[in-house]
Amino acid sequence: MSKQPALAIVYEHPEWFKPLFAALDRRSVDYQAFAFENHQFDLSERHAPAPVVFSRLAMSSFLRQDEHPIFYAQALYAHWELNGAHVINGSKALAIDANKARQLSVIQSLGLDIPATRVVHRQADIVAATQGLRFPVIVKVNIGGSGAGVSRYDSVDELKLAVANGNTPKGIDSVLLVQEYVPAKDKHMVRMETLDGKFLYAISLNTDGGTFDLCPADVCMIDKPTVTVQEFKPDAQAIKAAEAIARASNLDIGGIEFMIDERDGARRFYDINGLSNFVADPLNVLGWDPHEKLVDYLINVIASQREKAA
Repeated sequence: MSKQPALAIVYEHPEWFKPLFAALDRRSVDYQAFAFENHQFDLSERHAPAPVVFSRLAMSSFLRQDEHPIFYAQALYAHWELNGAHVINGSKALAIDANKARQLSVIQSLGLDIPATRVVHRQADIVAATQGLRFPVIVKVNIGGSGAGVSRYDSVDELKLAVANGNTPKGIDSVLLVQEYVPAKDKHMVRMETLDGKFLYAISLNTDGGTFDLCPADVCMIDKPTVTVQEFKPDAQAIKAAEAIARASNLDIGGIEFMIDERDGARRFYDINGLSNFVADPLNVLGWDPHEKLVDYLINVIASQREKAA
């Protein structure tokens, strides 16, 4: 019988986590990585593949495979947790990551600003949901990623036509968000990365507004010439807010995004992303590699789990 590794990493995208694997190898961490593809589990099997499991599940996985693992992972992580494993970004975090409407409820419950939003589950209700909202509006799927499933409408007539023609976004869970389009000050948004409930770093993503896909990682930046990335130094209030959101979301690692509304100066948080594959070219953008701090965290979690088992 082969020895169980200290850490298991379950992932979906074949390219995004090579820097993480390389950092773990450099630090001689005992781990096993396996993809969701072809994975299955037996409910009679009471042990996870390792005492610590690190989830690297992208919500955009539904774009790459029709039989995506988003809902499968919720059952899998809950099963492992119920049988004693520590799952980083486990079932509680995933329940938030896979539900943009719930994300906004969490953010708003902390007294923070969000875009004006209505939530519907039928296409027929989209137009009515705009009552009281200022145009332009966006219609956004509840489970998305890499800007998928987001469309802007500049007038109610444009939206009515799109609904009539069946051209509005359609999500994999039939839940849609109808939001006021927030004109971002200086045409940039900020992504704040957190680790273990603490601020890690922040970046500013500047765009001409031609794309909703602002994923900053190496693989994501291909064919996005309109998007530029630079380090951002948030104020203490923004850091406190991001850390509060991470804790309220049971998010062990992840990104929290906001923009400044040029209409009123409000800082509007609009997304919680449980998958951090970190910024492209971190040594040039940040001056350091966040994977090293991530590995430090993983080593500490492994040690803590071993102490509990002893």
